[in-house]
Parts: sequence; C-alpha cells; structure tokens
Amino acid sequence: MSSQKTFKTLKKLFPTDPTLISNQEIAKKISKTLINSGLQPLKSTPSLLFNLNPHITNLVLSNPLVPPLSCLSLFNFLQTNPSLTSHKPNLQAHVAIICRLYQAKKFAQMKIVLNGIVSNDILRCPVSEIVSLAEDERKGVKFVETLCDMLFRVYADNKMFEEAVGVFDYAEKKGFEIEERSCFVLLLALKKCGQVDLCLRFFDQMVEKGVQITVHSLTLVMNELCKRGEVKKAKALMGEMAGRQVKPNVVTYNTLLKAYIERKDFEGVNEALSLMEKDSVGYNAATCTLLIDWFGSCEKIEDAEKVFEEIHERGIEPDVYLYTSIINWNGRVGNMKRALFLFDELTQRGLVPNVHTYGALINGACKGGQMKMADILVNEMQSKGIDVNQVVFNTLIDGYCRKGMMDEALRLQDFMEGKGFQTDVFTYSTIASGLCKLNRNEEAKSLLFTMEERGVAPNVVCFTTLIDIFCKEGNFVEAKQVIQEMERKGERPNTVTYNALIDGYIKKGKMKEAHKLKKEMEDKGLMPDTYTYSSLIHGECIDGKVDEALKLFHEMYQRNLTRNVVTYTAMISGLSKDGRTDEAFKLYDEMKREGLTPDDRVYHSLVGSLHTAKS
Repeated sequence: MSSQKTFKTLKKLFPTDPTLISNQEIAKKISKTLINSGLQPLKSTPSLLFNLNPHITNLVLSNPLVPPLSCLSLFNFLQTNPSLTSHKPNLQAHVAIICRLYQAKKFAQMKIVLNGIVSNDILRCPVSEIVSLAEDERKGVKFVETLCDMLFRVYADNKMFEEAVGVFDYAEKKGFEIEERSCFVLLLALKKCGQVDLCLRFFDQMVEKGVQITVHSLTLVMNELCKRGEVKKAKALMGEMAGRQVKPNVVTYNTLLKAYIERKDFEGVNEALSLMEKDSVGYNAATCTLLIDWFGSCEKIEDAEKVFEEIHERGIEPDVYLYTSIINWNGRVGNMKRALFLFDELTQRGLVPNVHTYGALINGACKGGQMKMADILVNEMQSKGIDVNQVVFNTLIDGYCRKGMMDEALRLQDFMEGKGFQTDVFTYSTIASGLCKLNRNEEAKSLLFTMEERGVAPNVVCFTTLIDIFCKEGNFVEAKQVIQEMERKGERPNTVTYNALIDGYIKKGKMKEAHKLKKEMEDKGLMPDTYTYSSLIHGECIDGKVDEALKLFHEMYQRNLTRNVVTYTAMISGLSKDGRTDEAFKLYDEMKREGLTPDDRVYHSLVGSLHTAKS
C-alpha cells in the first residue's frame, strides 16, 4: 500500500477533529492500529497522537489485547520523539508498561523502564507511590514483590543507596521479600564505592530481618572487616554464620588467611589452616600462593617449596600467580637456577608469564648482581609484547646502584623519563643512596633537592641518605635539622636513620653522643639492631673501652640479636689490641661454631695479639 493510500485510510479511521472523539474511542483506535499494523501507521501520520493525554496512554498500554512489545514500541516512541514532548509517558504509564512487560516475562526491558523512573527527576518518587499505582492495577502480590526487588537493584546500580535501603525497609514492612542476590548487588556496590560503614550496617540489617545469607555475602563483609583491621570480628562473624548453616568456602578462608598473613600473626595463620582442615575445606591455587608468600616473607623458603610440591597431591592446578610467587622468593634468596627452572616449567604448562613474573626474575637477577641476565630478561619480555613498567625500571636502577654502576642507573632514569614515566620517590631515594655509597655526596644532595623542586615528597630513605651525607661531612647540626624536618613532614625516623647518625658520631669519636642517640631511639620505641650494636662495639674498642664493648656484645645476646661477622670482628680486634688473647681466641671459636667465616681482619688481629702476648 502506498503512503498516500495509507494516509487516506487513516483519515477515514481517525477524524481530523479529535475533540469529538472520547478518550475511550481514541485509545481503542490506537490499540487497533497497533494490533493490526504496528506502530508504523502512527509514525507516518501522527496527528491523533498529538491529542494524547495521560488517560489515553494508560488505556492503550494497559489493553491486554495489544502485544506487550507493541506497547513498548509506542512507549519508547513517545519517550524519544521531540515533537511529542508534552505527551511523554507519566509515572502511571511507566507502571502500566512495567506490568505488561512483567506479564510477558520481559524482565530486562522491565528493568530499563524502571531505570527511567529512577534517573528522571520529574518521575522520581517514593517507593510507596510507585507500588500504589501497581496495586491499583490489581496485578497481584507477586508482581508487586518483583517490582520492589527490581527497583531495589536499580537503585543499587545507580548508586542511590539510601533509596535502595528505603525499598528494603518498605518491602519488609509490607511482608515482601527482597532476594539475597539483590542484597548482594547492593553490598557489592557499596564496597566498590567505599561506603564500608553502610555496607556493614546493611549486612546486619539483612541478618536481623532474616534474609537467607549466602557465603558470597559473608565473604564480602569479612573481607571489608579485615581491611579495616577488624580480623577478630571477621572471624567471629564466620563462626556466627556457621551456626546459621552458612558454611565458609575456600575464598572465605583465604580472606581470613590473607588478613593474618598481612599482620604477621603466626597463631592466626595456624588457626585458620586448622579450621580449614576441620571443615574439610581444601586449598586452591590462591591459598597456596598466600602460604608461599607467607613462608617466603618469614625466610622459610624450604616450607614455601614444600607447599609448592604438595599442589599435585592436593589436585590443584597451578596458575601464573602461584608460579610467580615461588619464582619471586627463590630469586630473593639468590637461587636463580631454581627460579629459571620454574619459569621454564611455567611456560611448558602453557601458562603465559606476565609483567610480574618477569619482574620477579629481573629482581632476583638484580639482587644477585647479574645485570647482564636482567638485561636479557627485559629484552625477552619486550619481544613477547610485555611492556616494562615503573616497577621493573626501578628494579633495574636498584640493581645498577647495588653494583655501583651509577652512570648506568642515571642513564636508565633518563630513558625511563623519555618513555613517559615519572621518576618517583623510590627512584630518587635509590639513586641518591647509591651515589652516597660511592661518596658522590654533592650529586646525591643535588638529586634530592631536585626531587623536592619537582614536587616529589621525600620518604624516610631520602631523609636518611641526606642525614648520612651530613654525618660524613661532620655537619651534625644539619643532620639534626633534617630529622626535625622529616618529623614535621610526617616521616618518622626509623632504626636506619638513627644508625646513620650514630655511625657518624662514632667515626668522629663522639661516643657519648652516640649512646645518647641509642637511648633516644629506644625511648621512641625503636629497637637498636645488629648494625647499631656493631657500630657501638667498634667505637668502644677503638676508644680502648673493651669492657664497655663486651657489655654491648652480651646485651645483643640478651636481646636475641644476631651477632654477625662484623660484630665478632670488631670485638676480637678490640680484645686482641688490649692483649686479651685468650678471650679473643674464645670468641673466634664461638664465631666458627655459629657458622660464620672469619675474614683476614680477624686473623690479622689474632696474630697481632699473639705477638703482643709473646713480647
């Protein structure tokens, strides 16, 4: 049929003066057109639609003879046609089309229409008003319950959290049920938006109102509690939910395990593992990765390897994260042969190494001073399309600094900046520390001052490096001022900071000031370490106060501090110079029993003591 004939037909059907036609008749004719010919005739000749009113629209959309999708087409047409702005569907029309879509089980389209109500300021209203219109339609309790549940989700999706909780409260008062799945959607949305307090309160509300809690909601809430440091509360909640027949799964236990590991809580870790065994919850790859990281951080690489070896017995399929973890810890302890073997095994399994995997290998190579190997690994990862990130650049710079290859480190810094990476505080502190070790103090100071000019806030390492430089220069006034400045900027001096000052005073023969600093750091809750004591022992021995040095030497044992080669060498040297040969040899024997290898300085001191004793 031509468009001209169509127009003539419609003109006969629809008189040009619609005021002579009742709302019922207009609705009936529009409905008939939709049933027989769809929306196209109305689009072609929309004269009748100009006289629509809310009552007519509602009559058409509510007509059970008109197919729901035809109603939706008309609804969308009225929504989007600029010439029909004054006839946009009102709230009642929205509820009417929602009812029709519900009957047709078109839930996705139903949610889209609801989203229109929520996002439109003109249509937005309390849930009670929306429900009252639905109840007027007499579509049944089940429809109203579904409407409330979907409205709850739409509010959650739109981050309208107070409104969502309002729907939950309304539904509870009316005896309607909001599904647990929908409640989980709100919990997840609250978590993503950082609304942790509201997330926890709503979970309590779910429990209080008798919502059937699932392990997914439990795990989400436990994770948020653990992040806030409320690990005891998280564990207690797990126990409470177990009493309600909500059995924790491996993800739940991993959440608890991770929290204990991050806090270095030995008892907590063991307790979590015991509970897993008691509840017959098997490990997964993530559990093994957590345990490998745990043992690795405790310097128990043998236990980490044991966990890795047991994955086959447990029927666990290792992933790239698990391999990356065990590669990382082997690299850190200098076992690059094992790390490279594991890397090959990873690729043979068909797993694809990522930037973190290569980063772990590169870090191991750099820690071991194998910079050529590190460069080869960087080239390999780039050839596989994996870009070098800031962490890898910083790792390489640290490796060069450890080797004293400062020019290479500075060149790499320039290259990194050329690639668009910003030099961060780690880069600056690493290079400055490296320059300081080579007594390139002016360059180190210049770099640190440049860092602040570029707006990069110094960290404790930067401040400590600056203090170390001033101490080497004998400028203790400036060194003390740096400590005051770092405290003003919120950076707390650590043991290494104090060690730099103490060492500086000792080298200038200022033992009284060095001991005062040791007391000051202890008063601030900082424990002197092996380096602190070794420096003080060395200083006292040079000062000829060997008995004072011995007191410090024995104090280390009482404080469970490891006495290393430097400590023993300083003490043996002091005793030898003082002619106390027997005591010096006694310490030499003790040193060997501890598995420490004496160096030339020890032998030189002992030989010197024998000559002194003979003379």
